[in-house]
Formats: sequence, structure tokens, C-alpha cells
Amino acid sequence: MRPTEVLMNEHRVIVQVLECLDAMARRCESDGRLDGDAATKAIDFFRSFADRCHHAKEENQLFPMMESRGFSPDAGPTAVMRAEHVQGREWIAAMEQAVPKAAEGDAAARTSWMRAARLYSAMLREHIQKEDQCLFPMADRALLPSDMADLERQFETVERVEIGPGVHERYLRLADELADRFGVDRSVVPH
Repeated sequence: MRPTEVLMNEHRVIVQVLECLDAMARRCESDGRLDGDAATKAIDFFRSFADRCHHAKEENQLFPMMESRGFSPDAGPTAVMRAEHVQGREWIAAMEQAVPKAAEGDAAARTSWMRAARLYSAMLREHIQKEDQCLFPMADRALLPSDMADLERQFETVERVEIGPGVHERYLRLADELADRFGVDRSVVPH
């Protein structure tokens, strides 16, 4: 499987949890209270799986490889993707900060959490679409077979060494747990 396919499969799981986040926001708005446990689990998923694992593969392996093949690190598509990753981290932090009071029913915290959750979800969905439809096809055309083989090995190292054995699978299970909890279809990515 090409490294870009690995990333696209991870996108399917991330979208699954974004669906859960959207469902949480709708329930929070209608019930006047946030499910703090579910919100905390979703934040952990986004911080650990989406950012520390998935975005790290892009920022530390794929983007530099693309830049070595002529993409500008300062003004090109990889720069835009990095900036969006930074914005996403800010919204994750805003959600995390609001969870305790929002879960207790504090209206201002609930509004802050819902705003950050909705902005994060909308941005990340658009971000994923740009990567799947534009950036990854560019990478597939620009990178050599040897580059792809290097990326495949580097991605395996991220999973095995940097993230740790079994962690990726634990977050896939968490994604399914949240999907079941919020009545969201599970992704079609094999676990």
C-alpha cells in the first residue's frame, strides 16, 4: 500500500470521529450539557491519533520528502497543510479547556466547547479533502518509487517506535467505541 493510501485510510477513521464530535456538539446544544467522558476521549483521539501519529507522518516524513522534490516549504501546499495543523491544535486545546465546566452545565464553557468543536470539524474536513484530492495525488506523481519505499519504512517506524506497539490499534478501537456510542457509521478501513 502506498504511503498516501495509508494516510487516506487514517483520514477515514479521523472523519468517523469527526462525525462523533459533530453528534456530541448537537447533543450538547440540545441537552444543555456536554458528555465530558466522550469529549475527553475524542480530544485524546484527535491529539494522539490525528496529530501525534497521522499529522506527524505528514509533517516529519511526507512533507519533507515532497519538499526535497521541489515543493516550497514556505509558500507551497505543504506550508498550508502545516498551518492548518497548527490551527487544529489550537481548537483541540480550546475544547480541552472548556470540557470540565461544559460537562457541569456552564453555558459559557458549553458555548466555547461547541464553537471550537464545530470550527475544528469544519476545518479538518476541508483539510482532509484538500490532502486526499490534491496534495496526495501531487505526492504520488512527484515522488520516486524509492521515496515511497522510504516513506513506508518511516511510517512503520513512527507506528512501532515513536507511537508505540499497539497504540494505533487502541485508537482504532476508541474510534469504533465512539461511533457506537453516537450512532455513527464505522469507517470502512480494515482494523
